[in-house]
Amino acid sequence: MTEPCSRDRDYLLTVEDIKNWEKKHGTIPENVWVIMYTGIDTRYYPDKEKVIGTSKTGEAAIPELHFPGFSPESARFLTTERDITGIAIDTPSNDYGQSKEFKVHRILFAADKVALENIARLDQLTESGATLYVMPMMIEEGTGVPAWVFVVF
Repeated sequence: MTEPCSRDRDYLLTVEDIKNWEKKHGTIPENVWVIMYTGIDTRYYPDKEKVIGTSKTGEAAIPELHFPGFSPESARFLTTERDITGIAIDTPSNDYGQSKEFKVHRILFAADKVALENIARLDQLTESGATLYVMPMMIEEGTGVPAWVFVVF
């Protein structure tokens, strides 16, 4: 999704985007990861302002966050119409930067799915056919954890 994300820093992946991908590659199989490659990390890291839309930190940064994400509709589609393991993205959140309600997170977690963020080197992936491994650090009562994430082709 690098092209639409380069035109619109607040781009939201749509159900139509997913269905267009499926026209080319076939229906998303069961128990897979759906990974959104925006190109933000590859093009701009470590420039914080270009990655998240602001150089500010803390509460002052929140209104100025601009990066793409999954739309709530796409998350709902993937959790009800497809049987995925989870989603991943190369930005700081699966919800876009201007999100106030974090609907994508809520939809995924209500469906007992996993969400990965800040995934590096997505430009090295193929559009399909790789095996993703996720090894989280176990933190009791944590709301999020660091993880080793790697792919085998």
